[in-house]
Amino acid sequence: MCGRFAITLPTDAMAQLFAASPANDLPGVPNYNVCPTTQIHVVLGEETSPRRLVSMRWGFIPRWYKKPSGGPLLINARAETIAEKPAFRAACRERRCLIPVSGFYEWTKDNEGARWPWYIQSDDTLALAGVWQSWTQDEEVIDTCAIVTTNANDTMSRIHHRMPVVISPDDWGLWLGENGHGAATLMRAPDSSLLSFHSVDRAVNSNRASGPQLIEPFDEH
Repeated sequence: MCGRFAITLPTDAMAQLFAASPANDLPGVPNYNVCPTTQIHVVLGEETSPRRLVSMRWGFIPRWYKKPSGGPLLINARAETIAEKPAFRAACRERRCLIPVSGFYEWTKDNEGARWPWYIQSDDTLALAGVWQSWTQDEEVIDTCAIVTTNANDTMSRIHHRMPVVISPDDWGLWLGENGHGAATLMRAPDSSLLSFHSVDRAVNSNRASGPQLIEPFDEH
């Protein structure tokens, strides 16, 4: 799964990287502790219109929820079942997006049950596969998204059995729907050589923690 991440790339650089027009209400960066239900950067694209960099709530809200908290918090969508799940199947076909991250966190437990965090990153900004939809109730409209996950590759499996789907730059257009059909073939783990990881301070276990020290290497176990 993916339950926390960091984004450090400036907004202008993010827009340039994805060749996307930035919205005016984007969340502030850097953010070293991005948590579910907060606003995050999302790249949208269509076959007939330019790409956009917009803000969305991380936490997909199915259309039948009567309120945002009307059911389980859906921050991830499993690649293996996304096409069949009622919450995600339409979005998987029609509303795919990219979620830029500098790295993401995962946790392991020691023999005493203590949770130890790890930071997973690449040499470059990662584009995670996502799905999105606008949730509407009365006059309230919330744009929401979830990160697509799959079975871990050899690198990630040392920490966790799941990981986000990472879309390579050559495939951004296909995932966004700009280059026709075939996006389903992209829902797989990236090559193991793409990612590296290191342990970080347990301060990140708190969703209130902030600052660049959260992603710095830390060894206490």
